[in-house]
Amino acid sequence: MSVRILALVGSLRAASHNRQLAEAAVKLAPEGVEVEICEGLADVPFYNEDIDVEGSLPEAARKLREAGRWADAFLLFSPEYNGTIPAVLKNAIDWYSRPMGSGTFVGKPVAVVGTAYGQYGGVWAQDEARKAIGIAGGTVLDDVRLSIPGSIVRFAETHPVDDSEITEKLPTVLKQVAAAARQATAV
Repeated sequence: MSVRILALVGSLRAASHNRQLAEAAVKLAPEGVEVEICEGLADVPFYNEDIDVEGSLPEAARKLREAGRWADAFLLFSPEYNGTIPAVLKNAIDWYSRPMGSGTFVGKPVAVVGTAYGQYGGVWAQDEARKAIGIAGGTVLDDVRLSIPGSIVRFAETHPVDDSEITEKLPTVLKQVAAAARQATAV
């Protein structure tokens, strides 16, 4: 069974190192694993129950949910903004949390990784994302972690796909997420 992993990137910046890390995941995906980067997060309006109405859902939110429906699992790439999760990523989690009890994340494994400028690689933001995902109904893969520090210097002239630590550890992360997805569908 091929496992489909949807990657959500918490940075909208054109040269985002987290976007590059997600691109590396696409290229380094092991056999039987397909990684697709979710596009259009910048276009999704902030979650508001008043606009979350069947039949008149904003198009960008509808596309976000549709992209999540086909996924067997999720891999979120989070930088750290002022010590916490970026708003665009939190907004995607909020849209995926509804309808309450049967949202997009329910029953699906979700892991959070990322890179940031600081010495800890964004662990605070990644922990906040895990907390929100758990509350939203996702099966948080707490043991699946990859936090890459010093992104601005480390990836100034090297794409993450060419970094030896990334090429060693990111495929392991993808295998762990895929194994959790296979286990979830076997139940």
